[in-house]
Amino acid sequence: MKQFLSGAIAALVLVTGLGLAYLLLGFADVRGDQPVTGIESALMRAAVHASVRRHAPKVSDPVPPTDAHLIAGGRAYLNQCAGCHGTPGKERHFATGLNPAAPQLPTVGTDYTEAQIFWVAKHGVRRTGMFANGTWDADSELWPIATFIKRITDLPPAVRESLAVQPKH
Repeated sequence: MKQFLSGAIAALVLVTGLGLAYLLLGFADVRGDQPVTGIESALMRAAVHASVRRHAPKVSDPVPPTDAHLIAGGRAYLNQCAGCHGTPGKERHFATGLNPAAPQLPTVGTDYTEAQIFWVAKHGVRRTGMFANGTWDADSELWPIATFIKRITDLPPAVRESLAVQPKH
């Protein structure tokens, strides 16, 4: 048993050392113009989702999904988020230089709760291009955006129509 335990510890140290050497000697490809590998994508997606679930506030949604709140959140989304995450009703990707690519929310939606969307919008996600909007936007501005994003693939007709009309300046 003692030899097995020693062998297992030695194997763990060896694998960890090889992994660190791979990273620290520059063998990992970090070019932004190359697609990420499947394993890198899966590991980072799992890590990001686990971190968001752990750190997002455990509150019920403070902004009810009324048409007025959805329109306000939608207008803010169109001004601040659509450049990377896409515009409802348009199949165009804007932020082509991001790798990994920003999720096209009008097409794919999200499995995150509103509180989790709020947390991501407020704090950002390192090394993804998702910056921390909480630096300049108040929580009261971010919650309607989270409410809108949660329902972006299934918006009420009145909200879609209102957002299709350009506001007058």
